[in-house]
Amino acid sequence: MDIAVKRLYISMFFPGVFLLIFWLAFWIDQSLHLNWAYHGIYPRTVSGLPGILFYPFIHGDLKHLFANSLPFFALSSLLFYFYRTLAFRVLLVVYLLSGIMVWVVGRSSYHIGVSGIIYGLAGFLFVSGLLRKHIGLMAISFLVAFQYGSMIWGVLPIEPQTSWESHFSGLFIGVVLAFLYKQNGPQGSHLFWEGTGEDIEEEQNLDATGELPWNDYEVEGAEKKDTSTPCEPMDNPQIPDDIR
Repeated sequence: MDIAVKRLYISMFFPGVFLLIFWLAFWIDQSLHLNWAYHGIYPRTVSGLPGILFYPFIHGDLKHLFANSLPFFALSSLLFYFYRTLAFRVLLVVYLLSGIMVWVVGRSSYHIGVSGIIYGLAGFLFVSGLLRKHIGLMAISFLVAFQYGSMIWGVLPIEPQTSWESHFSGLFIGVVLAFLYKQNGPQGSHLFWEGTGEDIEEEQNLDATGELPWNDYEVEGAEKKDTSTPCEPMDNPQIPDDIR
């Protein structure tokens, strides 16, 4: 199998696991009538602090979950495909810091759903691609803008039952991370489908062994240690239908 295809499968693995957890949590909540929406983020209350950990796994209804599933899977897969060494770091920081921002500035209601993280991923991918002046990543940036450009209206307080605070917080954190990590990951003007010398060597090794070198494999370009020669000595308020 071509190494790019294997890379794609690997990039979809962890987003697929997260998506499975979202659906499993929703099924448990609905089946057992647990009302987990009350475990979302409730700003500026001690009881609302645990929601910073739980909010992305809680959805108000099936429509809410469906609306978030495809964008999260697509954007997180792109993140893991192009930024493997940064992917978990970016996802974790967007997850936690956007939740904290909502707790600080959000309205007095429960904020649930993964949409804030979706905005964070979209902001990171779009701005990061432009900053790196990498042709392939710039193409991805414009793809994100074209597919999810209408999401920008979600950061404005237009719909009262939509957590625009969560959307704005996620987008803000994603853009900040794009600037902070602009020196990490792919650089230059290579097209993302054009392999480097290291990619070709890795593909030859893959053909010979039939295994993907997990320890040495980097999406931004294979970074392999040369082992052939020695080397010289990083309260319970009323909840609306959904604040998402």
